[in-house]
Amino acid sequence: MFGFYIEGASLLFNVDPTLIEAVIQIESGFNPNAVSSQGATGLMQLMQKTAQQYHVADRFNPRQNIYAGVEHLSKLIDRYNGELPLVLAAYNAGDTAVRHYQGVPPYPETRRYIKKVMDHIRQSNSKM
Repeated sequence: MFGFYIEGASLLFNVDPTLIEAVIQIESGFNPNAVSSQGATGLMQLMQKTAQQYHVADRFNPRQNIYAGVEHLSKLIDRYNGELPLVLAAYNAGDTAVRHYQGVPPYPETRRYIKKVMDHIRQSNSKM
């Protein structure tokens, strides 16, 4: 359903579509109307500040949400030299937390999040 946007954002920002799908699955279960208790919204669970950073007018718009989320992932991939646990930690807990702890923060939620996304990627890759 959202494959067209995932593929387009993947090509534009050079991010593996399997990673994008895994993040969306874990973040929102592919629910474009998802809202977290922290106020993150949409498929990739964008916080208001992140959405503003990437000029998103409607965080619930699947195209805008995916493209902004993938652009954010791309910047984190560059910042952390592709080290996926750090990229995912920054996506989940924020870049400031990763820099503060000089690695994956000791937050149980973030550690579970990284494991879930990595497991989803492994499962997807084993199906290929």
